[in-house]
Amino acid sequence: MERRDWSIKALNELIRVDSLESSERADALVRWHEEYLGQNKIQDFDLELSDLKRLEELFFKNITFLKEFKETTQEELKQTQKLRKFLNH
Repeated sequence: MERRDWSIKALNELIRVDSLESSERADALVRWHEEYLGQNKIQDFDLELSDLKRLEELFFKNITFLKEFKETTQEELKQTQKLRKFLNH
């Protein structure tokens, strides 16, 4: 039962994280990963099939979000560096 409770808690936390704004969401996803997958494997989750599918959906949705967030952040950093370089000349 302990593993099941841990799994449900992880799913509920991921659902909550998914509702956050971009920068908060990115930071929360890193924390979620460290807490629930840092020492565990995805195979350690003990969920009903419907909950497992929801976890899978959120997991891949948030991987895509993090990739896009990284690209956007890198682009913003490049623009800031260009602006800083322009202002220093």
